[in-house]
Amino acid sequence: MTCAKVRIWASCPQVPSKNHSTGPPNISTIDSSAAGIIRPPVAIPSLRILEDELIERIRRRIPSSEGGALRLGIGHDAALIHAQGWDWVVTCDQFLEGAHFLADKHPPQSVGYKALIRAASDVVAMAARPRFFLLSLALPAERTGAWLNQMLSGMARASKSLGLRLAGGDTARSAGDGARIALNVMVLGEARRGDGIGRAGARPDDGIYVTGILGRAQLGLELILREMSGQRSYRKLLAPHYYPTLSLDFALWLGRHYLPSAMMDISDGLSTDLRRLCRASGVGARIYADQLPLVAVPGSLQGIPELDPLTLALHGGEDYGLLFTAPMRRVSRIPNIFGRTRITRIGEIVRGSGVKIVAAGGKVSSLIPSGWDHFAKR
Repeated sequence: MTCAKVRIWASCPQVPSKNHSTGPPNISTIDSSAAGIIRPPVAIPSLRILEDELIERIRRRIPSSEGGALRLGIGHDAALIHAQGWDWVVTCDQFLEGAHFLADKHPPQSVGYKALIRAASDVVAMAARPRFFLLSLALPAERTGAWLNQMLSGMARASKSLGLRLAGGDTARSAGDGARIALNVMVLGEARRGDGIGRAGARPDDGIYVTGILGRAQLGLELILREMSGQRSYRKLLAPHYYPTLSLDFALWLGRHYLPSAMMDISDGLSTDLRRLCRASGVGARIYADQLPLVAVPGSLQGIPELDPLTLALHGGEDYGLLFTAPMRRVSRIPNIFGRTRITRIGEIVRGSGVKIVAAGGKVSSLIPSGWDHFAKR
């Protein structure tokens, strides 16, 4: 029996100050640095909902019933999960206002949906089935009403699409001027022992494959940032950014048949993620521009450098498709279509390091990783 030592829905106790008061210290008189800087008091707005009510609202809206492997869930100090004959695959992912979404531009349903999908994508990319998740949520007071309800509806939609159940989490209030929304999602998945796939197994001559169409999510984001999302002719182009889908069934099929030598998801852009796979495996890669499954950009948007289909495919993130490699002896077993999932071979693994791209005319150049990086200068 495995017990996940994770604190579930527990509020943080107030730490007593030196004068043993159980209330908060007088922050207007705290010396916050060696230089003696005095911080002014911060007005903290009262929440429009009590924490227990918030937790109960989450419990009602997102599947969280106990049963099967989930022995104990919400309402206990920790989740109790029974595992026998399986490998647990565990990941966590942050989804932060201002860094990952804009509250005034992204519908709250898409925020909840995407927060869970992007975390589950890491589990799927290891050929594992997502089973449970923990949600840690920090909200300013003004987001505890209709915005919260809609966000939870989107998250419930994602959880149902993947068969995920909520096992617990934590809640907190974001306080102070400019308080923002923060979600942290931890996903637990299961894989039959020996089926899980990592990034480090690619070998020279392996084929390189991707699922889906590259650059669709980035195209949607570019339209949003350019204030073009309200135009009716472009609305269908927003869905891959707002509501990405995962190739769960195909990933599990790959794992069951031991086909990939390495696999990961495309979350930060092909140019960045392929380099990560190569570095983990100690190899290089060569891909072909004319073999990439490019997003179709409407004629009215062509000519904008950032919306060039090849640029979007190479450097756009958040497609959450699979990037995997397979030995030559197994490539004949990899289909071009699996259900609704399109699979495309885009190149091969080579000896050495780095990633090369071959243009349609045959020119070979180094592919510089230019996908998303939180800490890169922009």
